[in-house]
Amino acid sequence: MFWGRIIWLKDTHDNKYYIKIYDDKSQPGDGTFAYLNLPSDHHSLSVDDAFPSPLKVVEMLKLIWLLLLLSTTTTSVAVDDAEASSVARFQQYLRINTAHPHPDYSSAVSFLDSLAKSIPNLHTRILYPGAQHKPLLLVTFPGSNPSLPSILLNSHIDSVPAEPSKWTHPPFSAVRTHDGNIFARGAQDDKCIAIQYLEAIRNIILTDPHFKPIRTIHISYVPDEEIGGFDGMAKFVESKDFKELNIGFFLDEGQASTTHQYRVFYADRSPWNLVIKAIGMPGHGSRMFDNSAMENLIKSVEVVSKFRENQFDLVKAGVSANSEVISANLVYLKAGTPSSGSGDDGRFVMNMQPSEAEAGYDVRLPPTVDPDLLKKRIGEEWAPATRNMSYDIVEKGPLRDYMGRPLMTPTNDSNPWWSVFRDAITACGGELSKPEILSSTTDARYLRQLGIPTLGFSPMKNTPILLHEHNEFLKDSTFLEGIKVYESIIKSLSTFTHK
Repeated sequence: MFWGRIIWLKDTHDNKYYIKIYDDKSQPGDGTFAYLNLPSDHHSLSVDDAFPSPLKVVEMLKLIWLLLLLSTTTTSVAVDDAEASSVARFQQYLRINTAHPHPDYSSAVSFLDSLAKSIPNLHTRILYPGAQHKPLLLVTFPGSNPSLPSILLNSHIDSVPAEPSKWTHPPFSAVRTHDGNIFARGAQDDKCIAIQYLEAIRNIILTDPHFKPIRTIHISYVPDEEIGGFDGMAKFVESKDFKELNIGFFLDEGQASTTHQYRVFYADRSPWNLVIKAIGMPGHGSRMFDNSAMENLIKSVEVVSKFRENQFDLVKAGVSANSEVISANLVYLKAGTPSSGSGDDGRFVMNMQPSEAEAGYDVRLPPTVDPDLLKKRIGEEWAPATRNMSYDIVEKGPLRDYMGRPLMTPTNDSNPWWSVFRDAITACGGELSKPEILSSTTDARYLRQLGIPTLGFSPMKNTPILLHEHNEFLKDSTFLEGIKVYESIIKSLSTFTHK
């Protein structure tokens, strides 16, 4: 609805009435909203500042209706053009193939760097914390009070591989279908937030060119998150460049929500790569042995499977969320004596029992679990030395922070950052679901290890969870709505003055 001032103007030469409409500013000359049928000779006009002639009421209403219709249409077209440009930039980024094993980091960083530089007041730096072929882009929006701890928004550049033959549309084509779905690897994980951060700042500045955050805002675009982040965020947080940023709050990726509520994550599960090995005497395939390698490994697999079943029962019963239990998923089995002879099936010697066998597991631990107790269980039950078994664990990331505390960020009023974030979601009309532990693992663990308050969040609601799956997509309207959400978040966090 338009609120303003309507003034009739009468041409003294021909006694015709004209209409001029102002916005709600106090002085008409300060901001004309619209002007119809005004002759070029402004000096020939006199103002009827009371009421128009009754004979002209109908014509006046028609003109007002037409004027407001034209104004609304013009505004709508401008908004549509801006949104179309945002979506187009999202599609451009999706078309850069940053999938492992050969992510095109150079093209991605070049694109993001140019995009950031197209927005007023943003500065960029390209860093190499881990390796020269793995760049990290740092974007900075300087605040008016650099003494306050800053905000760091994060997005990883890389993505997991895709199998083109399994996709409806090529995974790096960013095809946009008639219903608005944009298909591409990384559409949800997590190239969407990479562009949304920048588009949100662009919109904030367009709306208020004089806006200046109180706290400095940084955006990091990091490599290698999908393979552990060891040459990306893990090295970055150890660098002098990072320490100089004085980070007070960190916002990382989250996951889509299938409901009308946004999901937010206060912790990740930590990944272990567990390999269990069994050894035994080799022998003829016809003989029965005690404690053979295969027999011991099968017993171990059965024990681990029973543990997994018990954990999964808690999830099925609604006692615990999937991310709140320990998962131990078998990912490979390795045994047998390779064959090269023509008398066998061409793969293994079938009349010989192997002397070694092993199984590999992807194990995920929530931060509420004591890792030492799990290691004790593995040594005593899953791979006991009394059965000629051994195990090897590769811990892919920290389990505790620098003070020995579980890697969790409080989501209550004891954490002022949580309150600001929550209120920012509410302010833009959003609603949060109950805070969760993320079932997978992100770069957020490296910031939590430093004791920095950290949340995982991606504004995707009413959306299927498709990260790492075939036909990953994100709807254009969901992407655009996410920009508005980040506008609220960025303005709220950057103007929060609590030390």
